[in-house]
Amino acid sequence: MADSLLGPSFCFSSIFTSASPLLVKNSTKKSLSMSAFNSHCFSYSNPNPTRPSLLVFSGGTAFNGVVEELKKLTTRVAHVLPVSDDGGSTAEIVRVLGGPAVGDIRSRCLRLSDQSSSEALAVRKLLGHRLPLDPHQAKSEWYNIVEGEHSLWKGVSRPYRETIRAFLAYFQNEILRRPRELFCFSNGSIGNFFFAGARIFFQSLDAAIFLFSRVSDIPSESLVLPVISTNDRLTLGCELSDGIVIRGQNEISHPTNGFMEPVKKERSSVPALPSRIKRVFYMSSEGSNLLHEVFPTVNPAVLEQLSSVDCIVYAMGSLFTSICPSLVLRGIGEIISSRSCPKVLLLNGSQDRETSGFSASSFVNAITDALNRTYGDPHNSLKNSPSQYINTLLVPKEGEIPLDIQCLASQGIFDVVTVDSIHDPKVGIIFDPQSLIQAIADLIGRYMSTNVTGA
Repeated sequence: MADSLLGPSFCFSSIFTSASPLLVKNSTKKSLSMSAFNSHCFSYSNPNPTRPSLLVFSGGTAFNGVVEELKKLTTRVAHVLPVSDDGGSTAEIVRVLGGPAVGDIRSRCLRLSDQSSSEALAVRKLLGHRLPLDPHQAKSEWYNIVEGEHSLWKGVSRPYRETIRAFLAYFQNEILRRPRELFCFSNGSIGNFFFAGARIFFQSLDAAIFLFSRVSDIPSESLVLPVISTNDRLTLGCELSDGIVIRGQNEISHPTNGFMEPVKKERSSVPALPSRIKRVFYMSSEGSNLLHEVFPTVNPAVLEQLSSVDCIVYAMGSLFTSICPSLVLRGIGEIISSRSCPKVLLLNGSQDRETSGFSASSFVNAITDALNRTYGDPHNSLKNSPSQYINTLLVPKEGEIPLDIQCLASQGIFDVVTVDSIHDPKVGIIFDPQSLIQAIADLIGRYMSTNVTGA
């Protein structure tokens, strides 16, 4: 694995000239655009045309459970993720160093990473490691890791060790350059720290994703795409139907009352929202009302993939904080509505704080409103019907979400498929991964067969 660490043409030798990776000086920092990075350092292998291509809108948790099974169907998948997560260790990185949230992206990269050798597993274990909750123990362990003395480095060859340590050290140096901000390492993710160090060094989120992808040896045909390619901090807001505005993704979905603690994704006793969510939108880093709404530009790579994939999937997960943040951007709805391909909604198996009382058609309405930008600027809104965005619903067997078939039919959605499920003690009913991927494969196969017959 070490021989193919970053490929023979990866220009890493020019990045750090210091003899010690722990002595990373600010003068070595380079501003590097992703186009330059791609053109000078590597090229992807030609995609395998015999396997279907998918684009999946998801967050960093719920869809992770089926990623491994999806690899068996195809690796030609564009994973589109939001960069507005502000919970857990991501929140601490953003608070002290700024920039976009990388937690969801790091989580998906790790799920896609190679597991075929002992070294690949060692790298995955290192980058997936979290520090203890106790702040003092966490800081002590962090120093042990960044100095290369922790047992997590066992099984990691020298090229990998020097590469990873260099960016961990750079992250540490960036923290030390901000002495007024006391960084808390509690429950910190080593992968997030590596990601943040790379992003700041390159001044490019895309370059950081590329580096992380190569270090974790993600299949070259698999793309992990931030829906917004930015080096700035993004804040998600939501407007409730009663006019209340909530600031911050974590406050919307998993409020922690301001305490520094891990975000609990499982079903819990978080208080219900005062009223249903009307819409989500992006806010500037200052202010807390609608006057501070901002309109970021969608990542062009997402639009490019949307225009050509064989199937579009809206994954299960937090509807308004994981899926809709990627749908409200201008250009997304325009392309999806124009495509003639399977457009699949994977319905959640249980209710959460964001969707309490929702039926299946309520999920469809929320996605349609997001893609149409119904409640935003009327000059930039669309009037497309639900069936232009969703033509198939995959539903977990014995799920909690009511299936209002007649309402779905009135929305133009007639293809509703029940898929085997399993019970997760933390979150309730979820899709059986093997059955779900088989259902997607069958759907794509039927569609392609119909098109061939029709031609």
